[in-house]
Order: sequence, then structure tokens, then C-alpha cells
Amino acid sequence: MGQVQFMRNLIIETPSVPGNFAKVAKAIGELEGDMGDIQTIKVGTLTTIRDIAISCANEEHLLKIVDAVNAIGGGISVHAVTDDVLQAHEGGKIHMKGRMEIRSLGDLRRVYTPGVANVCEVIKNDPDQARYFTGISNSVAIVTDGTAILGLGNIGPVAGMPVMEGKAVLFDQFAGISGVPILLDTSDPDQVVETVKHIHKGFGGILLEDIGSPHCFEIEERLKAELPIPVMHDDQHGTAVVTLASVISACQQSGVELADSVVGQIGLGAAGLAISRMLMEYGVKEMRGVDRNEEARNRLANHGGTVVDTIEELMETCDIIVATTGVAGLIKPEMVRKGQIILALSNPNAEITPEDALAAGAAFAADGRLVNNILGFPGIFRGALNANAKEITYPMLIAAAQAIVESTKPGDLVPHPLDPNVHQNVAAAVERVANS
Repeated sequence: MGQVQFMRNLIIETPSVPGNFAKVAKAIGELEGDMGDIQTIKVGTLTTIRDIAISCANEEHLLKIVDAVNAIGGGISVHAVTDDVLQAHEGGKIHMKGRMEIRSLGDLRRVYTPGVANVCEVIKNDPDQARYFTGISNSVAIVTDGTAILGLGNIGPVAGMPVMEGKAVLFDQFAGISGVPILLDTSDPDQVVETVKHIHKGFGGILLEDIGSPHCFEIEERLKAELPIPVMHDDQHGTAVVTLASVISACQQSGVELADSVVGQIGLGAAGLAISRMLMEYGVKEMRGVDRNEEARNRLANHGGTVVDTIEELMETCDIIVATTGVAGLIKPEMVRKGQIILALSNPNAEITPEDALAAGAAFAADGRLVNNILGFPGIFRGALNANAKEITYPMLIAAAQAIVESTKPGDLVPHPLDPNVHQNVAAAVERVANS
């Protein structure tokens, strides 16, 4: 999960004869290019021009795809390669906008001076009234130090701003929450914690985003202990919620009882450890993990998990395998045990492809293309804010995962992230638990 893909749009012209677009799709697919949105730009008497979004490994991979399409012949050609991603980010993706229009002097007097002074007095006398008379209770700070941006690593907070803006857009679109990016020029846990403590009164919750391991663990634990508002590190718990939902869904489709299963986690970084802890909270029979990093192994042991020495040992002894290493092809087909459930979640290239895992005897296999944090964090914070919760607890997170499962259509692993129902259902489930 969280790896980078190279995205461009191809403007392709084909003769208006049935079957020509299928040739284009085949050429792209044979080179393992991933087609996204397809927009028909022009339908002429003789030819059709389409704008096709392509995800691939890198620029060299893209050029091979372009050459393959041009090599089809018969009037099929690539007219241009465009970068719609950069265009979409021009000027940024967010801006602050007022909820009230100022059209008269009366509006001005109510919204600002002198009327606003009355509201200030109300809040001064009863600070809890800020929940009703300001936007604080509907705002979440999206905090990053830029040390773990997607698969790019430590590129700094400013370079990570497009990701933070994206999170803000998702908060707004899926949960009606005002997300405010906060870029920190320090990774020192003491300084991060103190900074967030000093600004927290302007927010109803704190989302920690793309903060690297191991300092992310200390920062989250301290903020959760010291702040009276919900705090969640999305790379840990948002990932863990959607992964738990995926595991539950896979078990249901395979006839496996999760509570009776031994689960193995390959990779114990921020996401892997959080997934392990979530599964233990859910009540799996035993949680095992493997990682080359000694500190990571110790963290799992300290939380009650079992550390094993090798991937081979983990594969031999576990019923369900979850992998979040970012290492393509790490799981070899010969390691797969008949009847296992395997979720190899690294994007864009999984530790083992679902096809190879199933061919090797797995009962169920999936990669990380659909296992997206978008399914979790908007609804989790919406529910927590609605309930005026002081923290986000494991029962709330497990309820969120179960709501995702219940929103999943038969045959799917998880819901489509653009399905508004899943975000509403997650919010409702979290709110119920928070109020119980």
C-alpha cells in the first residue's frame, strides 16, 4: 500500500471500426499498463479520438506502451501524451470558503462587528458553546512532517502538501468535514507534540498523516494521552481498519472463521504493526509477524504478538497472510500453503499476484488495489465528531471495519471508495459505539 504509480493520459485516434479499441486495450494490457478513465473526445465519420488515463511503472514503461499502440497499425496512433495529474493540481485543490454571504450592512454587522462580540461573550462564559457557534467541531487538522509521503519517503512537508490537500478534499466530499493541512518543519517528537498541543483548540480532531516510523508511534501515543480530542495516525489505524474489513470479507467468502485462525503479518512498519494490533483486538487465535528490523519485531512482541524468524516459517504456520512490505514478488508460489487466504497489499506491485497465489493453492487472494484508506478515515472522524468523542478507540475502529464489510456487495472484497453509503455507514457505526 502507499506506493507511487506513474500516471499519464494518452490521446489515441482509432478508425471508427468495431474492434479497434479492443486492439488498443490489448496492447496496453499485454505490457501491464493499467487503464483508468476513458473519455471520448471526438467521434468522426472515419475516426474516433479518446483520452485514456494510464498508470504504469515509470516513463520508460510508458514509452513502451506508446510504441506498442503505434505499432498496431491500421490507422491507430497516439496523438499526444498529457499530464492531467499536474493540471488538476494547478493552484492547489482546496481553499477556505465562507458559509455565509455578505450582501448587506446587516449581514456584515451579524457576521463580524459588532454582532460577533456577543458570540465571543457567550463562548467566554461557556467554552463548550464553541462547538455550536464556531466551525471548530467540524474541523480536523491534517498534520505531517513529510517523512513518509506515499512511496517517496522523506521528501519534506511542502512536497507532501498535495497529499494533505487531497486528504482535505476527501474529508469535504465524503464526510462534510473541513480538513486543514498543517505542515511541520520538525520531526522531533517533543516538538511535534508541543506544536500540535498549542494549536489543537482550533480543531475537533487531529489526523496524523505520512509521519514515518518509528517516531510516528511515540507522537501518536503522546497526543492521544495528552489531548481531549480524537487523534488518529491514518497510516496506522486507517490502514488497519480497511485491512481488517478485507480480512473479514475474505474469510466470509472462503468459509473461514477468523477468530479461530492464525494470522501472519509480513512487514511490521507503521501499517503492519497497526494491522497486527487491530487483528488481535478483533480476537484472532494468534497473531504472528516477521520483519528484518529488530525494533519492529520487539514492538509486536510488546503488544502480545508472536515473532517468527523467517517468511518461510510464517507461510508454513499461518492460515491467513497479510503483507505490507512494498517488495514485489517477496512471496514465492512455492511458499503458499493450500487453503490459505493471502492479502498482498503493496501497490503497485504486490508481494505475490492474486493469480499466482490462487494457482499455488490459496483459497482466496487479493492485492492492494481496492484496499484504500479512503474507505475508513472520513467516516471514522465524521462519527467521532458527531458524538463529540474525546478519543478514537479500538471498539470504534472495529465497528468501522464491520460497517465497511456490511456495505460490501456480494463478490467484492470491499466497497467502491466512491460509494457514499459506505462513508455514511462507517460514520453511523462509529457514532453508535462512541455514544454507547
